[in-house]
Amino acid sequence: MTTISYPHLDECIQTTVLDNGLRIYCVPRTDSAKTFAMLAADFGSIDCSFTLDGQKYDVTPGIAHFLEHKMFEEEDGNALQKFTALGAQPNAFTSHTMTAYHFTCTSRFYDCLEILLRFVTTPYFTDENVAKEKGIIGQEIGMLDDRPSWQAYVGVLEGLYAVHPVRISVAGSKQTIAPIDPEVLQVCHRGFYSPANLVLIVCGQYEFDRVVELAKRITPKESARIAARDYGQEPEQAAVPYIEKHMAVSRPLFMLGCKDSIPEQPYQAQLAGELAADCVCGKSTVLYDRLYQQGLLDRTFDPDYFTFSGGACAIFSGESEHPQAVREAIEAELHRIAEEGLDEAVFRRVKKAAYGKYIRRSNDASEVCRMQAEACFSGAQCFDFAEALREMQPEDVLQHIRHWAQEGMTSLAVVTPKKEAEV
Repeated sequence: MTTISYPHLDECIQTTVLDNGLRIYCVPRTDSAKTFAMLAADFGSIDCSFTLDGQKYDVTPGIAHFLEHKMFEEEDGNALQKFTALGAQPNAFTSHTMTAYHFTCTSRFYDCLEILLRFVTTPYFTDENVAKEKGIIGQEIGMLDDRPSWQAYVGVLEGLYAVHPVRISVAGSKQTIAPIDPEVLQVCHRGFYSPANLVLIVCGQYEFDRVVELAKRITPKESARIAARDYGQEPEQAAVPYIEKHMAVSRPLFMLGCKDSIPEQPYQAQLAGELAADCVCGKSTVLYDRLYQQGLLDRTFDPDYFTFSGGACAIFSGESEHPQAVREAIEAELHRIAEEGLDEAVFRRVKKAAYGKYIRRSNDASEVCRMQAEACFSGAQCFDFAEALREMQPEDVLQHIRHWAQEGMTSLAVVTPKKEAEV
């Protein structure tokens, strides 16, 4: 066991790597009544083109999410029901970049952990249970399609990216999941659920040696080869400058995306990109205050940033009767900052706010586990944010803004109210 200490945060991470490549991270919370555990795979919706054992695969969009649903099915029952019988609260999620299975409990932790480790590493697919799941996931896709915010999000990524699979909805579509069968699910599990491509994270009360012993006993003794991914050749500029969709909304909902370069250091780029978005039009900026006073923005406005294999982008989202005017104002601010540089006071204020945000996340066991999974897959640890933010300089943030300010780097997606003829 290795202990990574963060004395200024009063935090530590206990960690080891098993012979099969499984990485284990445990964060103690001796005063917590609940313990949270997560087993995450470095496999998300963008990983639909890959080579495994010398064979090239182009699997259908939405397969990572479909696989997440099917993993709970076991030969002797359903893992969800087993968790519930022990009084635990299980769940899972699929993002663009990872699939994570988790539970929280107040007792029977090791029994729950055994269930988690076993069902994630032991696939059970049949023609019958796969066919049944298509109907369930089809309903979920239908609900997503009816969400204006999700449609704006998919729209802005379609506007930014011409080739990269981040442009495709995480769940896919009813059409793309139709051809999924047990064989292709087995291929994806073999290529991406290898122990060396998984990370186990525990936050709460536990015995480290017992966690390790369980993981050694239950997970495969050897790690299969991890698939080599291919995201295609993405053009530098945004694919489409404007996308509009019509839905049942009371006022226009927009997302303005700024396409960024492929990050060399994803963890540091994530932090710097978040600061950059907040420096441009965070809620403490002069620009946000002006647009708010003019009635162009309201409290729904939110700047965000995220990185993924093969790319990164900032997204400014909110509601406005005049989304084009908001776009023009933000683009003008990008150019101004690119030419004049960052205001030191704004930079310090935004950095301090970011530090506070991550401290608050660190107080939540579930957030700690998610932060650690994201950081681990980016070559860092979840509490590295403190040192990374301390060392962050205005120039680190400014380089992102300068990139966004270049010609053709933005795309605006707007969901507008349906016209009377469309209702």
